[in-house]
Amino acid sequence: MKVGFVSLGCSKNLVDTEMMIGLFKKNKYEIVNDPSQAEIIVINTCGFIEPAKEEAINTILEMAKYKEENCKYLIVTGCLVERYKDDLIKAIPEVDLFIKFSEYDSIWEQIDNLINSQTKEGKLEFLDRVISTGKNYAYIRIAEGCNNFCTFCAIPYIRGRFTSRKIEDIIEEAKKLAKEGYKELIVIAQDTTKYGVDIYGKPKLAELLHELSKIEGIEWIRFLYAYPETITDELIEEVKNNNKICKYFDIPMQHISDNILKKMNRKSTGESIRKLIVKLRENIPGVVIRSTLMVGFPGETEEDFNEMYEFVKWAKLDKLGCFTYSKEEGTTAYKMENQVHPMTKKRRYNKIMSLQQKISEENMKNHLGKTLKVLVEGNGIGRTYMDVPDIDGVTYIKGKCELNSFVECKITDIKEYDLIGEVIQ
Repeated sequence: MKVGFVSLGCSKNLVDTEMMIGLFKKNKYEIVNDPSQAEIIVINTCGFIEPAKEEAINTILEMAKYKEENCKYLIVTGCLVERYKDDLIKAIPEVDLFIKFSEYDSIWEQIDNLINSQTKEGKLEFLDRVISTGKNYAYIRIAEGCNNFCTFCAIPYIRGRFTSRKIEDIIEEAKKLAKEGYKELIVIAQDTTKYGVDIYGKPKLAELLHELSKIEGIEWIRFLYAYPETITDELIEEVKNNNKICKYFDIPMQHISDNILKKMNRKSTGESIRKLIVKLRENIPGVVIRSTLMVGFPGETEEDFNEMYEFVKWAKLDKLGCFTYSKEEGTTAYKMENQVHPMTKKRRYNKIMSLQQKISEENMKNHLGKTLKVLVEGNGIGRTYMDVPDIDGVTYIKGKCELNSFVECKITDIKEYDLIGEVIQ
C-alpha cells in the first residue's frame, strides 16, 4: 500500500515523522508525496499553542477529504493527540486511528490491528528513519522531554520528563548520516544545554559536540535551544575553538523583566541574560545570537514591556522571533490573574518586531564586502553558518556552484533577511 505523511510543528516532531516513514518503509510500504495517491495518510501533529492546534485540526480535515477518493486509512499521531485524544475521537470520526506520543512503544501494533498487516517490525528506530530535509543537513535529536516546567508551556505534560540518549547511540547515528553524505548536523532537544545531566550527572553537550566533530564528512554542527542559565564556560570554549561548530547560539530568553521571568518560572534574571550576551560576544568573534521573546504574559505591565523593548534596542540581536502569549490548558499560567488583552498583546508584538526589523537591516549591512562560507542547497541558493534552515534567511549565489558543496562567497548585497554573494574562484 502507498503511504503519505504530513509533519507539523517543530524539528523534534519531524524526527518522529522520519522514524515513522522508516518504519513503514521497513514493512514494505511505498512512500508517496502526493496525498491523492496515498491509501494511508499519517499526520503527525503539534499541540503546543493555539495557532498550532488550529493548523493541526485544519490539516486533519483537509486530509480527511481524500477518504472520498483513494485514501482508506487516516492516522493521526503526536502532541495534539496526547492532549486531546478523547475529544478528537468524538469530534473527527473520519480519522481511523489516533496514537498518542506516549503510545509510540505500541505504534506498529496499533497500525497492524487497523490495517491487518502481517508484518511485525514495530519499533521506531533512529537508525531507520528516512531523512526528509534533503541531502545537505539532518536533525539529530539528543534528548526528549523537558524538566523546566515554565508556567506557560505544556511540553513537559505532553512529551514527559527530560531524557537524554547515550553518547554512543548518538555518535552511531551521526556516523550513519555522514556515510550517507550529509554535511551538516543540527543537534536538537527541548533544552540541549541540559544534555547528559540525567544519565551522566553533569552537562555533556560540549563533550558530545567535540565527539561529533571527529566524524569524517561532517563539516558543520549546530545546536538549537540553549537555555541561558545552563550555557557553561566549557561549552563557550568548545564553540570558540572547534571550527566545525557553527558560531551560533539559539537562546530562548522569553523576557528580560525579573518580574515576568519569575512568574514564568525561568531560572535566569535580566542581569544574567545581559551578562551572557556580553560574554558570548567578547569570547567568540563573529558569534550569532538568536532568541525568542514573549509579549503579553499574564501580569505583564507597560513597565515590564518597556524594559524588554529597551533590551531589544540595546542587545541588537542578530535574529529574533517574538510571540504573543497563548493561554494553554493544563499550564500554571492558564489560571493566572491579570491576563493581558489580545489587542494589547498584538500592539506590543508589532512594536517589538518593528524595532527588530530596523536592527536586522543594520546587522545585515555589516556583512557587505565580507567573504563567507556557503553550503549550496539548491540552484543558486545556500546558507551561511548564520542561518538555520526554514528559520533564518538564505544566500543567493552568483556563479558556478554544485549542490551539497561549500563555496566561498563575497557578499555584494542584501535583500531583507537574505544575502547576495558572488562565488570567489
